Formats: sequence, structure tokens, C-alpha cells
Amino acid sequence: MTTAALPARSVRTARPGAVAFRLVRGLLHRLLPLAILVACWEAATRAADSPFFPPPTEIVQRMREMWFSGPASHLFFSSGAGEDIVPSLYRMALGLLVSVVIGVALGLWLGRSERVLAYLNPLLQFARVIPPPTMVPVFIVLFEMGTQMQVASIVFGAVWPVLLNTADGARAVDSTQMATAEVFRLSPYQRIRYLIIPSALPKIFAGLRLALSLSLILMIFAELLPGTSDGLGFQLTNAQSMSDLLTIWSVIVLLGILGYLFNTILLAVERRVLSWHRGARRA
Repeated sequence: MTTAALPARSVRTARPGAVAFRLVRGLLHRLLPLAILVACWEAATRAADSPFFPPPTEIVQRMREMWFSGPASHLFFSSGAGEDIVPSLYRMALGLLVSVVIGVALGLWLGRSERVLAYLNPLLQFARVIPPPTMVPVFIVLFEMGTQMQVASIVFGAVWPVLLNTADGARAVDSTQMATAEVFRLSPYQRIRYLIIPSALPKIFAGLRLALSLSLILMIFAELLPGTSDGLGFQLTNAQSMSDLLTIWSVIVLLGILGYLFNTILLAVERRVLSWHRGARRA
């Protein structure tokens, strides 16, 4: 055994403990500011005793009564979760999926065709700055009231980050790699599959993160419109009409939790899918 091998073996032996310590320390660093904020919020609302700002403990209790008081066989989800959370997540997921499919397909096409992109770029820049709420009267005419119109509102707002980032990523493919692909006579499908899409993936994920947050916002906005009979946005409107501030705060807190969870999941998927990209940049 060489002297150089000793430190390496000691590092490998201590690695599980060091990893656990880093995980616990990272978790504490993440949760400590939130715990302090919730404690301050609880103390301030208890001291103020205002009906407009209920304490976090009462909000959590209302959330449990509305959505998380079901049996263990249903993962503690109650029937209220099926009426409020499931329809909202379905509309958001469908709108985001359609946005990604359209955005990636058009983005790859525009990114590899400079002439088409030059023609359509003014139109794209014009369309992407139109606020989605202003298109609601048009969507009401084109689609049926309800899920179709709500999904269309989500797609119109969420498709632009994916499309423009994908086009940017496809346009930035290294010219040497494209020349090599031409020398090896790769088919158009093989170039897209093995060269263009992997090169554009970092940009696609950047657009996807923006589209995810926009989908959550537009999902609530679409459910605030007439013709909605379920979902978190409908619950928000219903609570507002009855001046039920505790339910309003419960919906707001749940939306924050959902947004944090979705973003965390997407970042984990991005780190997994783009692990080769980070390794190539370090090399």
C-alpha cells in the first residue's frame, strides 16, 4: 500500500458519513429561513389578531380539513382534493405538455432555418408580448367555455419561453459538429436526434422552467374566469364571494407549495438529464 493510497481510502471510508452530514446541513440551511419566517408570521398574526391575516397554524388546519383528511389508502387525500387540486393539475399538465410539444418542434425548425427565422421573428416577438388575459375573448369565441378555453390560455402564455429558447439552442449548434455530421452522411433525423437536440437541451430546460411557473400562474387565472365549476381558482373565487379569508390563504399557501415541489422535481430531472453536459464543461 502506498502512502498516496491512504488518504484516498480514508476519503472513500468517510464518504457516506460526509454525504449524510452535507445533506442534513443543506436541509437545515434550506429550512431554517422558512422556519424563522413562519414563527415570525405566527407571532405577528397572533399579536395583531386581525381577521384578514390568520395565523399559519389555522391555515394548515383548514388545508388539512379541505384536502388532506382522507384515509391512508388514498394517501390522506380527501374528496375535496379531487374536486380542487386534481382538475387544476390536469389543466396545468395538459397545457404545459402541449406548450412543450409545440415549442420544441417549432423551435428546432426555426433554429435550423435562418431564413424562416428572419421572416417570422418580428411576428414571434409581436405575439409573445401580448398578455394572455387579453386573448380570453378570442379564446371564448374559438373554444368551448371550460377546459378547452383554459388550456388554450395556458398554452398561449407558456409556449413562448420553450419555443424561443429551443430556437436559440438549435441555432447555437457547433458548426464543426454539423460539418462532421455531414461528412458521416447522417440523415436529418439522426442529426436532430444525436446532435441538435442534445446541444439544445440546456436551453430547452431553461425555457421549461419559465413555462412551468407561467403554467401555474395561468392555470389559476383561467379558473377565475366564468364557466369554471372546479379547481383551485374556482375555490379561490368562491371563498372570495363568501369573505372566507382562511380558505383564500389556504389556496395561496398550497399554490406556493405546489410551485416549490414542481420546480424541485424539474431541477432534479434537469440535473439527471444534463449530467453529461456538466461533465463535458468541466473537462
